[in-house]
This record gives sequence, C-alpha cells and structure tokens, in this order.
Amino acid sequence: MESGPAIFAGAVFSLFGAALLVWTGVRVRRREPVAQGVNQIASATLAGLAAVVAVGLGGWVLTRL
Repeated sequence: MESGPAIFAGAVFSLFGAALLVWTGVRVRRREPVAQGVNQIASATLAGLAAVVAVGLGGWVLTRL
C-alpha cells in the first residue's frame, strides 16, 4: 500500500529529469539560450545539474521499494 506513492514519485522525478536533460541538450546543440538573459554556459550547467539530480533522486526512490 505504501509503495504506490513511492513508485509515482520515483517515476515523476525520473521522467522530469530525463526530459529536462534532453531539452537542455537540444537547446545547447542548436546554440539557443537555455534561459533568457543569463550566460549560456552557466544556465546549461545549472539545468544539466538539476536534471542529473532529479534522475538520480528518482532512481534512488525506486531502488528503496
């Protein structure tokens, strides 16, 4: 009964992180800004770091079932 919310949370974190990682990669490859008015390298680094953390957190939650 308690594993349902954990599965949902792990899936949400993993999907969000993966989508953010793909979106950031596409923006960087096209040399488009990741965030308006911010240094491209800094914004891409921060978005990539957030994506990796989200995927890692989702994986961690799913392994704790």
